[in-house]
This record gives sequence, C-alpha cells and structure tokens, in this order.
Amino acid sequence: MASDGERAGVELTNLDQPLSDDAGATKRDLVDYLDAVADRILPVLAGRPLTVLRALRGRAPFMQKNVPKYTPDWVRTVPIWAEASKREIRYAVCDDRRTLLWLANQRAVEYHPALGPADDIYRPTHLILDLDPPDGADFAAVVAVAHLVRQALSDSGLAGAVKTSGSRGLHIFVPIDDTAPVDDVAAATRAMAARAEALDPSIATTAFIVSDREDKVFVDATRAGGATVAAAYSPRLRPGTPVSFPVSWSELERVHPSDFTVHTAAAVLAGRDPWADAMPAPQRLPNELIEHGRTIPVARVAAMHEGKRRARAQREGEAR
Repeated sequence: MASDGERAGVELTNLDQPLSDDAGATKRDLVDYLDAVADRILPVLAGRPLTVLRALRGRAPFMQKNVPKYTPDWVRTVPIWAEASKREIRYAVCDDRRTLLWLANQRAVEYHPALGPADDIYRPTHLILDLDPPDGADFAAVVAVAHLVRQALSDSGLAGAVKTSGSRGLHIFVPIDDTAPVDDVAAATRAMAARAEALDPSIATTAFIVSDREDKVFVDATRAGGATVAAAYSPRLRPGTPVSFPVSWSELERVHPSDFTVHTAAAVLAGRDPWADAMPAPQRLPNELIEHGRTIPVARVAAMHEGKRRARAQREGEAR
C-alpha cells in the first residue's frame, strides 16, 4: 500500500483511490472531510457501539459491526451479545479524532451509531422517525410530511431536530430522558408515526409493506431498540458522496439533500454545529403517547402476518 503520511498518529494510505465508481470522491476527500468535521461528528458517535459501511476496492460494500482482528489496541471496543447470531460482537466506539481517522483510512464511508450508549445499548437516547419517499418523488413531498411530524410532536408537547438522511429522505430526532424503557420508546415512536399519518393520510403512510404505500412518503417508526441510524454529518455511499446534514425547520423548503456532500458540507458549516444547536433538551415521553403506541402492532410483525395471510389467500384462490 502506498503511504501518504500520518495524521493524528494514523498512517494514511492510497488516498487518491476513488471510493466507488460513482462516488465522485477519493479516500483523501473522505479523510479530509471527516477531519474537518471531527469536532461535530465525534459527539454523536462517542460512547456508542458503531456500525460502519466500508467500501473496499474490488469488493461489494458491506456493513461491519465486528472489528477486524488487526484493529489497533488503542481503538476502544465494547463486546455486546448478539441474540440473533448467538455470538459476542466487538464493536468499535469512536471517541476521538485518531479513531475516526483510522476508520476513514479503512474506507469506512458511513457511520451508524447505536441509538443507546455502550453501557446500555437498549436505552435509546432519542425517538427517531425516518421519512422515506417513494421512487420518483420530489424532495418537497418529504418536506411536507416532515412538517406533519413536527406538528404531531408539538401536539404532544415534544420537539425535535431534523437532518437529511444523506439519501433521499429526512431523519427527525427527538431527544428523550431515561424514564421510558425501550419498549415504551418503541411504542411512542409508532404512535407518533400514526399521528403524523392521520394529519394528512393523502401524503403520509405507515404501511410497512412497500406495495401498500400508494406512492406516499413512508413514516418509518422501526428505528428503535437495537437499531442504528446514519449519524449527523456522516457521509453516505451514494453517487456524489452526499452527507447526512442538519437543517433548520425554516430552511427545509430551500435545501436539497444533494446540497451537502463531502466536498461542500464543511464549508456550509462555517464554524457552526447546527445539529448541537438545534437539538432540544431531553424530554419525557407522555404516558398517553406510549399507551396509544401499545395499541399499534409492531410493523415487522404485522407485515409478516399480513404476508402469510395474503399468500394463504392466493393459494386458496388458485385451488378453487
């Protein structure tokens, strides 16, 4: 590997290699961008088990949870039992610039921290709604639904911050205190999505099955429990290498996700930290919101049962 010198004690290599065929960015661009925003992205990564999307040359991109065997001993890791695979996973925890630059040199393009801290991964610190537009939809459709979510939050006495997902959608983060256990946070998230949908069901949907969404914006309430979400300021492995970027509610109509890339985002910040500035103080989830959510089936479970019901109906119809 060609060495390109050191930064923060990390030897950087092959910096002029492109991240992907359509990234429009090199590893140098990735390293330079992450270094420029280190003091903004580190607070949202620090203390949390981290999943990264790596883009190695000659390989398909892959999500990495378990750190590789060659990980330096100065990279903090935390072991967490994975019930699904029945094994212990050693996650990286990115607490400092040196670790961030080491990950960037490993061609870790995307940064997806856990919703809870390393010492209690199932204690989410935020209620999160992910707004996912249908194929071909204009960004304005997502913005309209974001304002529904903001209204639904306000109606429950809550407030949140919004950022581009780094793809075509938006993420809304609502900081919460530690009074609600994870199942109650998940219930409140379902309730909030349902209330946003109810404000204008002609443009918003909570339908988990894609074919049921009728070209509406999907208000995804499944970012709870042990889930992850792309961090604020994280690059995304998409054409042009966009960045998940904080925007104020008042400027949503004037921006587009493509405005923020590894080439432009640092300059847009102009010394500010809009994510920290926009984030409200932690809030207590209202009991009535949690109770409402308990009446709403978990989306994946409901979708699985519905899929089985439809398959059974189709078989029965074919047998007639």
